[in-house]
Amino acid sequence: MTESADHPLTLFNSLTRRAEPFVPVHDGEARVYSCGPTVYNYPHIGNMRAYVFADTLGRVLTWKGFDLTHVINITDVGHLTDDADAGEDKMEKMAAAKAQSIWDIARHYTEAYWADVKALNIRQPAKWTIATDYIDEMLEFAKQIAPKHCYELDSGLYFDVSTVADYGRLARAVTEEGEGRIEAVDGKRNAADFAIWRKTPAGEKRQMEWDSPWGKGAPGWHLECSVMSGKVLGFPFDIHTGGIDHREIHHPNEIAQNQAFCECGALSDAANSGANIWMHNNFLVERSGKMSKSSGEFLRLQLLIDKGYHPLAYRMLCLQAHYRSELEFSWEGLGAALVRLKRLLGAARGLLEVVTDGVTLASVRATVTHQKLTPLVDKFDAALSDDLNTAVALTVLEEAVAVKKVDQEQKASLVGAMLSALGLPLLPREDFRIRPKDATVGESEIEAAMERRKAARADKDFATSDAIRDELAAKGVEVMDGDPLGWEWRLS
Repeated sequence: MTESADHPLTLFNSLTRRAEPFVPVHDGEARVYSCGPTVYNYPHIGNMRAYVFADTLGRVLTWKGFDLTHVINITDVGHLTDDADAGEDKMEKMAAAKAQSIWDIARHYTEAYWADVKALNIRQPAKWTIATDYIDEMLEFAKQIAPKHCYELDSGLYFDVSTVADYGRLARAVTEEGEGRIEAVDGKRNAADFAIWRKTPAGEKRQMEWDSPWGKGAPGWHLECSVMSGKVLGFPFDIHTGGIDHREIHHPNEIAQNQAFCECGALSDAANSGANIWMHNNFLVERSGKMSKSSGEFLRLQLLIDKGYHPLAYRMLCLQAHYRSELEFSWEGLGAALVRLKRLLGAARGLLEVVTDGVTLASVRATVTHQKLTPLVDKFDAALSDDLNTAVALTVLEEAVAVKKVDQEQKASLVGAMLSALGLPLLPREDFRIRPKDATVGESEIEAAMERRKAARADKDFATSDAIRDELAAKGVEVMDGDPLGWEWRLS
């Protein structure tokens, strides 16, 4: 493993609330667990920001020379409509609404999620862990922690958060005076106590339920991630990621379970939490309220495609902002990101034909030696090493594409490595011409009109040229006069 001495990788740890140098638990390795989707519905683009972020983290770890093991879970059981263990089971509720098997619901929405993963050029993790594949391990985990940390109610087995040190530290659920914001509620000892195992109510039968020492039922949502991350990666592992919404309830509950299982002490030692570093991406904000799945036609990746936007425009939109900053979505912003992506890849296409995945900083330093290019290697590495500052890294990539009078082979190597680190594949320009679902004009018709317009302009017949442009505009086709990359038109 080779790492630049000038730019050690520094990551913001949500648990300690500070940026810290990345020091792997196992030399030369990076073990990462990312909270995956609950597969009861299509993911919206706000959900997918978490996986663009996690993929970027993984790519940066690869760039820095670490041997990456990345695990993402699929929750197909146990997640209630309220993250704090209240309401209905999300999977059971959707299965009832669709009058389908819960297993069919899980399969359909898992495949839909995986399609979005592929469309956004998110790399496959080392392992997808499916919650229902780990029921036996969940039962063993619960049996181990129950005597010291849990109590039983009619509704299930609950974790007593007062039995572990520093509960809620990740979410800062404790006031500056050290008093927990906890009020007693019926049944539970503490308001923050959460379900480890939820019993099936008397007289009911769930589609997903298993026998346990506490009665027939299903695991709690929080139990799943503790079991799967510890089983596959081992405690403590390096990095745990998720959306900022997980920082308040889900991840503190995971941490409490990990402390109980490992018989660990206070969270002043981050390793006691189960992971050395906890990382969270901020929200994607959409002012019209269409981000919520309860809004009907919510913003999912397919809607962007249906409107004529290539899905990588959304990846570019995410890369333009720091993962810890709130990102506002707008169609204008997405369009601008698409134009920037097209121009970047169009210029890069003149240098190389494909992008080789997994290029490391060490290999780039060995092959890129031109005096105009080596400072760009350092600038790019500095940006990525500074808590994944992809916004700055993008500008350095554009500098590298634009630099002149350098060895073209070295320039191509550098640009290809930078594209790989940011997860931007070199697609043919035709791939970006996505026909909107409601478009009434075909590509062949557009091309024929463009040829007539070129001929008119060559004859200096600007009246005809303008008439053809207006005709196309009326059909939703934007003619891009003067585009140096020759895109010429797009469906708007």
